Order: sequence, then structure tokens, then C-alpha cells
Amino acid sequence: MLLASIDHHGLVDQAVTECDAQIEAFLEFLGGARGRSPNTVRAYRNDLTTLFVSMPDIESVAQLSLIDLRAWLADLHRAGCARATIARKAAAARAFTSWALQRGIIEVDPALRLASPSVPKALPVILSQDQAATLLDREIDPTNLVDVRDQAILELLYATGIRVAELCSADFGDLDSERKVIRVVGKGNKERMVPYGNPAQRALNRWFTFRGKIACETTALFVGVRGGRIDQRVVRSIVNKSTIAVTGSSLSPHALRHTAATHVLEGGADMRVVQELLGHASMATTQRYTHVSVERLRKTFEIAHPRSGSDSGPDWEEEPQANATGSSG
Repeated sequence: MLLASIDHHGLVDQAVTECDAQIEAFLEFLGGARGRSPNTVRAYRNDLTTLFVSMPDIESVAQLSLIDLRAWLADLHRAGCARATIARKAAAARAFTSWALQRGIIEVDPALRLASPSVPKALPVILSQDQAATLLDREIDPTNLVDVRDQAILELLYATGIRVAELCSADFGDLDSERKVIRVVGKGNKERMVPYGNPAQRALNRWFTFRGKIACETTALFVGVRGGRIDQRVVRSIVNKSTIAVTGSSLSPHALRHTAATHVLEGGADMRVVQELLGHASMATTQRYTHVSVERLRKTFEIAHPRSGSDSGPDWEEEPQANATGSSG
């Protein structure tokens, strides 16, 4: 149970367990019908638990009011919670009450007019193409299992733009080395095929010479030093340490996903193709990468164009041209 308590008589408070049941039913809906990942379901559980623990007198979602929800968000703000955290918790509450309305548990949705704090959307942090080349072309010890595995992980993340969870859940059988594609299962249990190139295939081939020796009865594509399926935390550590050596700062696996998407767009790929590669349900999510490309383009423009209006541009002016006697087409 999430919230059930025992009163001074030693009896379970049934009113609170009603709330438990409502939350559990909602989480089951998220994980089943909506296909949300275990991490997402866990985040919803934590946020809803925070909500109802802060309101011990609320015994059911039917008792929630807009005033209650606004007071909860105000308390989170006073406690120093980040705006993004408060916005996420508000979204969890809205999703829960919307589900309760659809199920007939409540007649009016109290969170319908619940506002969230605005969160500025920062542009994704990415590697430049030169930095990506430095990261992937560095010298490694070809006899060292960990070095070879880590390089294959970096190559595949950058080549495909897949999520860290998708990489860790991938099986050896999901690779088609002949066609150079990998089958991944993304958010909402949606399956897609993602291509990769020769550098990634060469790195994978080197890894395969070690994988068969340590994989302990697992189908996992990547394994840890003990032979079990590799953990997401290990992959994050690999990317963090590797990018520090290149950029001086620690980047996440998601930064490699951002990097891959941006570089593909800069190479002239169609937005719809990038959306398919990344497994985005909405084009709006993919379009954020165009902002990165435009910003990079503007910086180049301001440096290179004589009439960019930037003080950093080249210090020259065109010579005035004499009027031509003939017309030009």
C-alpha cells in the first residue's frame, strides 16, 4: 500500500486504502494501456504519493479541490522545489484527475484549471561535429574488454540517436549486421528499426569478440563485467567520463541523442525522417533540434557575413561598383 495507515486501535484506515486503490489502478493504466515505461510509472507514483501524504485528511481523489492542489504547489514552491519539478508534479496530478473523471470516479476535474509554472526551454547541449569525431576516433586498447565495449556503446548511441533505456534493453538478436539496422522498442512499447553505419558496425564486431566470453546466459547486446545485462547507470557513467575528456564537462547519453539528431538535420535530412529515427510521437519534439541548428547557423553568419551587424564579423567593405552600361540578367 502507498498511504494506508493504522490508527491507535490497530485498525487499517479503509478510507486511505481507497486512495491507494485509485492510485494503483491509475498506475496500472499507465503501464498497461498507455505503455509507459517502469521509470515513468515510478515517477508518477512518487509524485502522487507526495500529493496525498501532504493532505492526510484527503481520503479519495473525489475529495480533492482546485484549492487543495494550488496549496500543494505553493507548499512545494516555498520548500524550494525547482520550477521544472513543480511543473512535473502538477502534470502528474492533472493526468490522475483526468483519468478519474474518465472512469466516473469524479464528476468534475479539480485540476482542469490547475496552472503550472512556466519552465524556460533550454536548447539541448550537444557536441560539435569535430568534438564527436574526437570522441569516437580516440585510441583505445583493443585487448581491453571494457574499452572495446565502451567504444561500441558510444558509437552506437551517436550513430542511431537511441535512448539509453533502448540501448540497455536491446538484445543481441535485435541487430541485423548485414543491413546495419537495430530493432529498438521505445516509449509506449513502439517498435522501430534504426540504421547505423560502418564505424558503429566495426566497433560492434570488436565488442562481439569479447561478449561471447562473458555473457552469462543473457540475450543482452551489452553486458557488464560480470556478464549480466548492462545497467543504465553504467552507460551514463561511460558517457560522462568520455565526454569530460573531450569537452571538459560531463554530458549525458541524451546529449549524444541530441547531437546525433542535430548533425543529421545539419546534413540535410528531412524532419520527418529524423522524427522516425528518434521515435518521437510528436513533430513538435523533433523541431527543437532545428532551433539548435539555426543558432549554430546564426553564429557562423555573424562571424562570416560582412553585414551581419555583429562586431565580430570580418572588417571589410565591398568596393563601390561603377554603373554598368549594359543590363544584367
